[in-house]
Amino acid sequence: MKKDGLVCLKSVYNCNEVEGTAAAQGSASDLETLIERLERVTSRLERLPLLRAHTPAAPHSPAPSPVSLNTPPPQESLEPIPSDNMSVNGYQDLVQGPLRAYLQLSQQIGGDVATQANLVNAAFQAQSRYIQLAATKAKPSQAEEMQLLTPTSEQISAIQQYREKNRASQFFNHLSAISESIPALGWVAVAPAPAPYVKEMNDAGQFYTNRVLKDWKEKDKTHVEWCRAWVQLLSDLQAYVKQFHTTGLVWSGKGSAGAPPPPPPGGLPPPPPVLPDVDFSNLSLDDRSALFAEINRGEAITSSLRKVTPDMQTHKNPTLRQGPAPFKATSAAGHKPLPQPGAGQLDKPPVFTRDGKKWLIEYQKGNSNLVVENADMNNVVYMFRCRDSALTVRGKVNGVVLDSCTKCAVVFDNLVSSIEFVNCQSVQMQVLGKVPTVSIDKTDGCQIYLSPESLDVEIVSSKSSEMNVLIPKANGDYTEHAIPEQFKTVLNKPAGLTTTPVENKG
Repeated sequence: MKKDGLVCLKSVYNCNEVEGTAAAQGSASDLETLIERLERVTSRLERLPLLRAHTPAAPHSPAPSPVSLNTPPPQESLEPIPSDNMSVNGYQDLVQGPLRAYLQLSQQIGGDVATQANLVNAAFQAQSRYIQLAATKAKPSQAEEMQLLTPTSEQISAIQQYREKNRASQFFNHLSAISESIPALGWVAVAPAPAPYVKEMNDAGQFYTNRVLKDWKEKDKTHVEWCRAWVQLLSDLQAYVKQFHTTGLVWSGKGSAGAPPPPPPGGLPPPPPVLPDVDFSNLSLDDRSALFAEINRGEAITSSLRKVTPDMQTHKNPTLRQGPAPFKATSAAGHKPLPQPGAGQLDKPPVFTRDGKKWLIEYQKGNSNLVVENADMNNVVYMFRCRDSALTVRGKVNGVVLDSCTKCAVVFDNLVSSIEFVNCQSVQMQVLGKVPTVSIDKTDGCQIYLSPESLDVEIVSSKSSEMNVLIPKANGDYTEHAIPEQFKTVLNKPAGLTTTPVENKG
């Protein structure tokens, strides 16, 4: 880049020389002014990202989509944008410092690491534009806010997909470290404590950065510096969020998120009742002294007790031994039936809320439009005592649990851990993406619709019946397979017991 800057300087100087001998024979002050201008041009050229100098020119082709995985997006400028907003300037410092160091080390490593770094740069630039918008605009509606967050979410998705499509890469641990921790950029949608969320995502990626350190610390120190640069970038992002957006992204303008909420329509609550006046003048400290004096009397304290006469003693008066008749349960009481899964009156109001990392969906009845969206990867969706309802979970969450539900269905995209059915009746599930594990416990009637990406799923069942797995075929239909409910166990002397499922041929 310095060489290019010198070439530009030389061309400018020759151009001035050709214009005429009068400029060359000017005063010394004009020459000094010209030199200062050339030095400023050189400084600005040297401040351009070094990545652009190392990136080979792409052949002439149509412009790729923003989330294309085959060709990295064009490198966006890292130059700061002048602003009088402290939040914007703080994020620009983050881009100029830690992000630039990470990008430079990624280009030194090259290969898939450099390609993914371009996607990371695009994600940070998209968030920078979003923060600049928040500094000049009031908080938008939820629909408009999701639309404004689309560029950032697309880049995060592209980073994660790039890792999935390059599992055979020698830098797979590098790609995984970024893929697992890049959701930290989702802090703009987290409230009221976004800074701990950034730290949690940073910790999630350190499992793979430790692998990189283990594999490369003796081979190439550049990879060690690369790990430190990425962890430092997210640590600085956490400090930035804690300083400028402690309780969530701050929007500017009238009606922003920082404005106090309006008073309730019913007005202020009435003041608490006034305590009645109590006269404490009659109390005396001597009362306490009298109590201790009574206790210190010793054996004389029992002198006022009544003596037990012989007619009061049970061993001398048998009639005193007869007590009340023991309790006998009436035959009409009978035994209460055991509760059935999903049974019970739905006398409680329906619930659909988010409590920290858990989505609570309870006592829903006949509601087929339950939708969970904008969830984080570490969230859990818990559905309890619902009837005749359908739930849709969009995005990637940690897990889904259906507890004591009857005639309910759930459709979801991707899960990190598992989906669980407990004490349910007549339930269905359909996965559109990836699910590692399906757990079924004390459930009667469970239909499992799999996707092509989930054919390696593990299904664990216990005390359940009427379980079927439907596997997709090429023509769009499903092949149904029943999960065994009956087993045969025989004694195998060398190995103990051998258990095999019994196929129902009836």
